[in-house]
Amino acid sequence: MTEAEKIAATLEIHALKARYFRTMDMKDWAGLEATFAPDLIADFRESTGEPDESQLTHGAAPYVAKLAPILEHIQTVHHGHMPEITIESPDRATGIWAMEDKLWVQEGSPLPFKWMHGYGHYHERYVRIGGEWRIQEIRLSRIRVDVG
Repeated sequence: MTEAEKIAATLEIHALKARYFRTMDMKDWAGLEATFAPDLIADFRESTGEPDESQLTHGAAPYVAKLAPILEHIQTVHHGHMPEITIESPDRATGIWAMEDKLWVQEGSPLPFKWMHGYGHYHERYVRIGGEWRIQEIRLSRIRVDVG
């Protein structure tokens, strides 16, 4: 790949991640699912403070189907910062994003807290399918979580 092609791919991945955050916060579940490869591996086992094997999901549709009801009664704001993107080939890339999320829990949510402010990193693998970049693997590692 030329440097120009790598730069273009990097910018496309930036836009993909922006769509991921926006569609999640807007509860646009079809839009969120479209940011993932169908064979997504979503690994959030270490994201809640206690290891939780139930937070490993295979497949974009099952992941979104699991996530949507959890977030139904939660207002969220997600931000991604300082991406480290490595273009491995014309159709493969990896990335690490510093992240911050805020959750405000509303009546009817199963979560045991009223608000959360988290910090950490997304570790991702990307694949280009039909000319468009998709998230193929996503893992969240947390540095800190404040709850109240």
